[in-house]
Amino acid sequence: MKAVSKMQILFYFVIVIHVIVSFFLIGVVLVQQGRSADLAGAFGGQGSQTAFGPRAAANVLTRLTTWSAVIFMCTSVCLVVLYQRATGTHSVLEGAKPAPISAPAKPGK
Repeated sequence: MKAVSKMQILFYFVIVIHVIVSFFLIGVVLVQQGRSADLAGAFGGQGSQTAFGPRAAANVLTRLTTWSAVIFMCTSVCLVVLYQRATGTHSVLEGAKPAPISAPAKPGK
């Protein structure tokens, strides 16, 4: 049986965190309402249907969105670095064939 290295454990741990943060980010974005999106906003009122009040809920959701987006980006970069170190690949285009060189077009009339 092949032993699991520390790099693989770290890679799988970051994947799990990345998936959890992805679902959390989707949920937080879907919970947010647009500016004056409730019924009172349709008539120009400043009331809100939230428990925190109109500004406090927006601040909490905005901060949650910001932090989850930052964590999502950090885990994305970590996954790329860990995968690159594990596989040894250095470029996406490493195995690509070079484009054929063609002669320039002849000038028209």
